[in-house]
Amino acid sequence: MFTGIVETTAKVIALEKKKNLYVLAVEKPADFNDVRIGDSIANDGVCLTVTAINNGAFYFDLMKETLEATSLQGLQTGAVVNLERAMKAEARIGGHFVTGHVDAVGRIDDIRTLPNYVEYRISVPKGLMKYIVPKGSVAIDGISLTVGEVKKKWFAVYFIPHTLTVTTIGRKKTGDDVNIETDLLAKYILKSKG
Repeated sequence: MFTGIVETTAKVIALEKKKNLYVLAVEKPADFNDVRIGDSIANDGVCLTVTAINNGAFYFDLMKETLEATSLQGLQTGAVVNLERAMKAEARIGGHFVTGHVDAVGRIDDIRTLPNYVEYRISVPKGLMKYIVPKGSVAIDGISLTVGEVKKKWFAVYFIPHTLTVTTIGRKKTGDDVNIETDLLAKYILKSKG
């Protein structure tokens, strides 16, 4: 379980493609010294298990299902990902409950720069829009955000300058794919009504 408060970004230093599997190597941040093999780290919002720690890097195995369901399939060496360690029970929850189980890949349809914030308009597969509500929570590439405007095929989120500089979202452009995880509570509420 995560909070959607990205701790840092790190560079992809290797990506080995095998049959039905990628082995992803990401630079180990200096302050991630408490991470052990078997721990969970969200990479762009995708919960991955640390399978090895060698030569200043964390290694993760990405199964076929993970590759098909997330934007990680498009990663290349040199790309940068958002990282967040799994939350601790005694920690403050600054964002919202994020599982790291991506619902779908969304697309940035428009980026509007306004005084002191930037609006991103994101489209998602049709079936996912029922979980997106104004003032609700959503995780985009692992970043906990509040939903703004909601239309039939897209929704808007707003970024302050700080978030744009400390996460990878400020490097994204129109047409880029992003990992979307809708609010866990919204899923359970809708399931209980249906």
